[in-house]
Amino acid sequence: MGTVRFGDVYLGGSSATVGKKEMAGPLREWFDLHEEDEYFGMPTFEQAESEMVRRNLAHLFEKMNLKDEDVGVLLGGDLLNQCTGTSFGIKSHSIPFLGLYGACSTIAEGLLVGSMLVQGGFVPSAVAMASSHYCTAERQYRFPPEYGNQRPPTAQYTVTGAGAFYLTRVPSPIRIAEGIIGRIVDGGITDANNMGAAMAPAAADTILRYFGESGRRPEEFDAIVTGDLGREGLELVQELVHQGGLEIAPRHMDGGLLIFDLKKQDMHCGGSGCGCLSTVLGGYLVKRMRAGELKRILAVGTGALLNASTPLQKLSIPGIAHAVCLEAV
Repeated sequence: MGTVRFGDVYLGGSSATVGKKEMAGPLREWFDLHEEDEYFGMPTFEQAESEMVRRNLAHLFEKMNLKDEDVGVLLGGDLLNQCTGTSFGIKSHSIPFLGLYGACSTIAEGLLVGSMLVQGGFVPSAVAMASSHYCTAERQYRFPPEYGNQRPPTAQYTVTGAGAFYLTRVPSPIRIAEGIIGRIVDGGITDANNMGAAMAPAAADTILRYFGESGRRPEEFDAIVTGDLGREGLELVQELVHQGGLEIAPRHMDGGLLIFDLKKQDMHCGGSGCGCLSTVLGGYLVKRMRAGELKRILAVGTGALLNASTPLQKLSIPGIAHAVCLEAV
């Protein structure tokens, strides 16, 4: 069992900030902020990611008219060692902080943990956030962009983006209805350039568990959105879920395929990274819910649990997926 049901946790607001390539994609009108400079005006890519985090959180505070004392806890993470992209970006705030790491599933993990803390009465409100930057992720996990290496067809492009969500007990048009904590599933994939295949088994496991434990059916959802499986992983998870007795294909979409136009942008299998689902959810999907176009969605954050050395040691790549159900009130 891993399903958690919330009574009165609401999404007060969200903010999504992206980079140049993301802004050139099909969701450009749904993002709050963007930056044409990959450095975000900073001297290094790592500092650029922290600056992106800082700007995005500042925008959320401005939108919601928040002060530090209005937020009980910040929960966030990224793909960098020690989650420095997040911690350096929020260090000017005097708010209790819990750093999280779930790879690209981090925003779903943050929404789950934040909702539990708010629902349990431990904090009056929380902010869940996650970010990634193409240049920092490439330098840490694969090759520095300056190297100019050729990516295989199964590779995905790490999204430069940051998303933040304000969780509160104060009623608003969207509530966090329930969610499920994922389990680690190892499908035996060893190719660090095929994240979709590595994460698909965990995504299928979480989706099947969620519908099995909650008693809901896929037809009750306007959208079932996986984090960043890309083209390869999307097909795999649909087949695995089908083998488990459910059909999600008519409602299934993937953040890594939504954020880029694969016909016009050379992104191979699509987008990835902590910033993928956090910006697609915080911008595109949440705003469509507020407009009345979507009533209920299941956001499934997917993550590949590797580091820079495990692929070199020929180890397989375990995956994890956490899911959160958002409903329009």
